[in-house]
Amino acid sequence: MKISFAKSALPAEGALVVGILEGGALTATAARLDEACGGTLTRAIAASRFEGKKDQSLLLVAPAGLTVSRLLLLGLGKGEKVDALAAEAFGGGAVAQLAAAGDAQMAIAVDAVEGSTLTAAALAAHVALGARLRSYRFDKYRTTEKKDEKPSVKKVAVLVDDPAAAKKLYAPLEAVADGVFLTRDLASEPANVIYPESLAEQAKALADLGLEVEVLGEKQMKKLGMGALLGVGQGSERESQLAVLRWSGAADKEAAPIAFVGKGVTFDTGGICLKPAANMEDMKWDMGGAAVVIGLMKALALRKAKVNAVGVVGLVENMPSGTAQRPGDVVTSASGQTIEVINTDAEGRLVLADALWYTQDRFKPRAIIDLATLTGAIIVSLGSHYAGLFANDDALAGQLTAAGAAVGEKLWRMPVDDPYDKQIKSEIADMKNVGEGGAGSVTAAMFLKRFIKDTPWAHLDIAGVTWAKKDGPVTPKGASAFGVRLLDRLVADQYEQK
Repeated sequence: MKISFAKSALPAEGALVVGILEGGALTATAARLDEACGGTLTRAIAASRFEGKKDQSLLLVAPAGLTVSRLLLLGLGKGEKVDALAAEAFGGGAVAQLAAAGDAQMAIAVDAVEGSTLTAAALAAHVALGARLRSYRFDKYRTTEKKDEKPSVKKVAVLVDDPAAAKKLYAPLEAVADGVFLTRDLASEPANVIYPESLAEQAKALADLGLEVEVLGEKQMKKLGMGALLGVGQGSERESQLAVLRWSGAADKEAAPIAFVGKGVTFDTGGICLKPAANMEDMKWDMGGAAVVIGLMKALALRKAKVNAVGVVGLVENMPSGTAQRPGDVVTSASGQTIEVINTDAEGRLVLADALWYTQDRFKPRAIIDLATLTGAIIVSLGSHYAGLFANDDALAGQLTAAGAAVGEKLWRMPVDDPYDKQIKSEIADMKNVGEGGAGSVTAAMFLKRFIKDTPWAHLDIAGVTWAKKDGPVTPKGASAFGVRLLDRLVADQYEQK
């Protein structure tokens, strides 16, 4: 879907979307429309239950006096609550309702909103972002889909008094959207297409954007002592990989980076501790954390972020076979710590253990944040509305929470405390990979914490938010890319040179 910006004017064709404030107050464009059609707009609103509340809508065949085909009125809510997220939801709602209506193009009118802290140009930029994010569709394998089942809209024009200013504000947002789309694509692909080697190739392709990318194979990882990561993949025909992506955008190229580490289990059968067959197909997105890191690094490169950042993704396939890791096996991690593998389906933490240690040891980062679809327990705790946040640093936890709230990717802080650490004590090794006595997401975080030195660290358990089971304001059903926008905002607010 192509998005452009144009001067405010009533379009000659296609569908038109206008905002209405709560209470029925007309925006400037809506007032012009009402005048052009002899008050039909006002009468239509009065005859309906539409009051301009957020998420309300009223779709009309364009009345006489207008050349557009149809008119969509969308509620903005109260003016003082029209912020960036509300603008994105407005743009997303417009696309959701009109993308398949039959028109090849649509226009979204954006006016200054009394009470809002954002200018009309800023609102327009976020409306465009919402429209772009909501337009995502993974349809590359739909070969028999009929034309009338596909979206008809190919172009969206955002109408605003200062289109040049809006376009300038949209440019970095578009870069982030490109990163989101890459993450959604990677998480949506089936496991016969995305596996450790092919996902590493996707990372390598980003070198064209100025990223430095290197990939470690199993021989290199064995030399580094990564027995925890390699143990997970030893039952698969696919060779495990560790991909490293570096962006050096700060003025001082040698300055310590911020680091992001992602779990990349490209398919998780559970290994010898085999998962039930029902819904096992969902485990193609058990590499969601790695996909977020790769998408984030693309976004940072595209918008030329003034920061040094490194992304490290551990890529494995967890399969049952004659060579697979067994319950009761003991592996030695890159840190030298030994791990008793009680459950081969608690594999993501083994991958992260070595990836976290490697990242700290090599790059000495300012802070390190890992993302993983790590536990079903976090879904029991938080459902699909929040990701779990675990951290050893209050300042970093606060910064992440604020960044998440700003972009609509909400985090809920969970405990990291010594009593939970005792639950992963092993009788024969330094630790075991699952705890006893409940709190599965917390004991998983405590396991990871054992591989963190003195670096400020946060762990995001995104198991409940990586795949959307229903449409959201800017996220269609499917891969959400939760984390890309959050971490980009964190970088922009806290780590990027101004």
